[in-house]
Amino acid sequence: MNSVNAFFESYTRALENFDAKGLSFLYNIPCTMLSDDATSAFNDAGKLEGFFNQGTVYYRQFGIAHAEHEIWMKREISERITLVKVNWKYFDKDRKPMYNCDYHYTLRLDRNNHWKIILSVSVNEKERLKAWQDSKSRR
Repeated sequence: MNSVNAFFESYTRALENFDAKGLSFLYNIPCTMLSDDATSAFNDAGKLEGFFNQGTVYYRQFGIAHAEHEIWMKREISERITLVKVNWKYFDKDRKPMYNCDYHYTLRLDRNNHWKIILSVSVNEKERLKAWQDSKSRR
């Protein structure tokens, strides 16, 4: 299970470096991203990378410069599949907290024994981001 921790360290580094290719490498193809409002299935690594390119533009636009993750739960459901709940914390360039949000991931070991995300569920990012933006506009 320590490799799950190392996996999310890699994910955090890719986020902070706005590395769309690196982020897409951490996902299984096919994979699914799910939230209350949308379901996105990716069968093509190039399209997934394009999705992350859009996300990195968005993060830069709002001044997100640093990320931290905290694993709140890991549950092995088979030899090669693990469920993970992660709280993400985002910070500006001065490491001032911006917002945090929760995700649930289903990870599966690939044939080379590397963890890959097959399902990513955004629990509350949209709401938390909106609350942060609203609080910022009231200042």
